Amino acid sequence: MPHALLLSGSLGQGHDVMAAACADSLRDRGWTTSTVDAMALLGDRSGAAGEAVFRRLLAMPGVYDAFHFSALRPGNRLAVLLEKAAVSRLAPRVRDLLDQKPTDLVVSVFATAAGAVDALHPAVPPHMVFCTDVTPHRLWVHESTGLFLVTSEVAAAGVRRYRPDAAITVVPAPLRRPFYSPPSRLDARVEFGIPSQARCVLLMSGAWGLGPVAEAAAALGAAGVHVLAVAGRNERLLARLQAAASHEPKVHALGYTDQVPALMAAADLVITSSGDTCSEARAIGRRLLLLDVVPGHGRDNVQHELELGFADVTGAKPRDVVRAALAALERPAPQPSVGAERAPWEKAFGEALGSVGLS
Repeated sequence: MPHALLLSGSLGQGHDVMAAACADSLRDRGWTTSTVDAMALLGDRSGAAGEAVFRRLLAMPGVYDAFHFSALRPGNRLAVLLEKAAVSRLAPRVRDLLDQKPTDLVVSVFATAAGAVDALHPAVPPHMVFCTDVTPHRLWVHESTGLFLVTSEVAAAGVRRYRPDAAITVVPAPLRRPFYSPPSRLDARVEFGIPSQARCVLLMSGAWGLGPVAEAAAALGAAGVHVLAVAGRNERLLARLQAAASHEPKVHALGYTDQVPALMAAADLVITSSGDTCSEARAIGRRLLLLDVVPGHGRDNVQHELELGFADVTGAKPRDVVRAALAALERPAPQPSVGAERAPWEKAFGEALGSVGLS
């Protein structure tokens, strides 16, 4: 029975979602899989320090923009030095994993993991890198990677910037299984106590709850809109949302939840930061209002979502969110995207396996 090692990274939840989608597809084909968090492999102190630095950079958008566009994108000396420091700790641990269990495929859905596998070349099995950012930065792309999976032609061009001869497959963004069979709008509204004819939005901003989620939820509720507000893993944000809900009954506060498909089905509009949530909302057939709160790669992802249509963008001030949401609620919603069906992803993923010699 073939085995695959999937290397994720716990900076947000997007990497884990893509790793899980790949693991599901491999298991359906008779593979065994193991998924490992590259941040955890760095060790408690180094992993925690890396996450703290990343969070701090996100909290300073101008600084992160400068780092992303001036260092990560061109892969300048600073970026290379930082990668080497992380890879020097990570690569031996990945090698240990490969030594412990015979492995037929490695899939990296985290840039630092891709660098670690490259450092072990050629003593590694076939290696695929899966990046859902619209513009992969330099540290995603290495010479030994056998195949790059991306979700747009723009991203494919981004990979070719650094490696013109790269083998690339453009795939539909895979979803977690519940998104392929969401409840009806009416059933979802009954579940969450939303009147059938009321205006309702889902407000969320990744697992970390970035941006003015609590303030925007309170302002939207005061404007007469039911708000399904999700804090993700941000406990402080959850407390603030619960406080807002105690004063405004149209605010419905939720913490980390696996009910996002039903929440999207209940909503007329999804307000979120740029990321994989956008693909999920499009599969449900919901219009997007994008919070421009993720610097760096988030800027590129916002522009791409706008280009895809049925999306608007707003700033972080609550009054701007309310004004944009009220206008967006009057605009038409899209039909469910091609991603609403699992078959296109499975077909593309199967062809990707075949291209690296694995059926």
